[in-house]
Amino acid sequence: MMFKIASYNAAATQLGLNEKVGQLFMPAAFINDTEEEIQGLEKLIGKYHVGGLCFFHSRASAATNFEGKKKIVYNEQSLTTLKNLIRRYQNVAKYPLLISIDAEWGLAMRVENTPQYPYAITLGAIQNKEDLIFKVGQQIALDCRQAGIHWNLAPVVDINNNPNNPVIGYRSFGEDKLNVTQKAMAFIKGTQSVGVLSCIKHFPGHGDTATDSHLGLPIIKKPKEALIENELYPFRETIKNGVDSVMVGHLSIPSLDNGEGTPATISKTIITGLLRKELNFNGVVISDALNMHSVSKMFPEKGELEWRAFDAGNDILCFAENTEEGIQKIMGYADPGEIEERFKRVWHLKEQAFAPYTLARTDQEATSILNKQLAQESLTLLTGSDKIISDFKNEGFKCLSLGEPTNNTFAEAAFMVAGEGPINKDNVLIALYPPKVKPQNNFDLKTEELEQLQHLLKTKKVILYVFGNPYALNLIDYKTAKAVVLVYQNFIEFQYNALAHFRGEITAKGTLPVTINLKVF
Repeated sequence: MMFKIASYNAAATQLGLNEKVGQLFMPAAFINDTEEEIQGLEKLIGKYHVGGLCFFHSRASAATNFEGKKKIVYNEQSLTTLKNLIRRYQNVAKYPLLISIDAEWGLAMRVENTPQYPYAITLGAIQNKEDLIFKVGQQIALDCRQAGIHWNLAPVVDINNNPNNPVIGYRSFGEDKLNVTQKAMAFIKGTQSVGVLSCIKHFPGHGDTATDSHLGLPIIKKPKEALIENELYPFRETIKNGVDSVMVGHLSIPSLDNGEGTPATISKTIITGLLRKELNFNGVVISDALNMHSVSKMFPEKGELEWRAFDAGNDILCFAENTEEGIQKIMGYADPGEIEERFKRVWHLKEQAFAPYTLARTDQEATSILNKQLAQESLTLLTGSDKIISDFKNEGFKCLSLGEPTNNTFAEAAFMVAGEGPINKDNVLIALYPPKVKPQNNFDLKTEELEQLQHLLKTKKVILYVFGNPYALNLIDYKTAKAVVLVYQNFIEFQYNALAHFRGEITAKGTLPVTINLKVF
């Protein structure tokens, strides 16, 4: 889908002031909406001339504050539905829509049956292979392009230095600022190499909090000097090296706004002062989703939050729920010159997004080849040694699979290996597949499974392979295992790679990018 967009000079005279304000709004679009809901959004686009849409899976997701409260319906045809919806919405728009999505680890973050790449924490384990991170950003961007998406709201550059963080965690490259920055810049360059827009988030840093900003307002009490030294470092360095946009998070950080603790998304001191003036960022600032309860509950009057977010310095209002009222308030309160400045930045971003390009193709084979390389470079031997694993295998062992794997290739193959030699009942190879990547409810591991695992660690010689979020190790006394190997993902490519490691055919090259704090279950 190729669309022509007028130059800013032409658009500046072509669009009325109300249309320019509309261009600053980016309401949510849902892939699995009803026809009635789709038509409602079409009317909104036609009437208020919104500048773009941010796509989500459904109205039952975490992004809509309803995770676990509404059933998420599986849609095998989500990608086709997405493409058709983009065409429909573009066809009713007077000016081409800027289409965005959260594709931090690929379209699979929002869309079924699409390529999935490793989580950021997995990429964070890779050492000195920024070319591979570049390829991840590039492949994800190509997948976006094929779907009609211009803007990937990624990467996350938050430094995850709080193991209890419920919303960042695995989405971060790790706890080391240099590692996070290097990986982020490689990802951004890969994204931009095929003409897709990038976005760093969640400014000024969402890593050191145990509060999910979808539900409540995180408060970070660190002094400004400490934040400049650590949390703000990846933002500062990526801005210096060139990034299209910055997303501001719903975070209360008193040391950054004269002790007031105003959410960053509606703080002039943080956006206009810190981000614009101190960090010299001249690109587009986009708010985190304005539907999130951390801020939406603060403003019961419709349109007030949208106005406050605009007044603080956001150029694009993401997931604005009150477009009509928000436009009215901005029209009533804002200086026309300020509206023009925001519109200019947003329109230049759209010019960039709609620049002519030649669409390269990507396919499932290319994704699999890349995932094999990433599996080889990220596999981490956390405790123990290759010799311990080799001796264990030669002595004979039993095999046990825990969790709910979508596929358990490693465990099935390991059962066969176990059957090829003597059985030593004191040696137990455990493949741990945490059902969920998020930490809530103990990653959805059953209490009896954790108790069984803890018992085996105390009474047997255990080799443990973890096919999921390494923070799951916080739930057990993992240091009593003879060896712990972090695989990070349960993709088939990662499972085959883990099997090759267990057989002694390869060595582990990765390094755990975060700290695991022992918290016995």
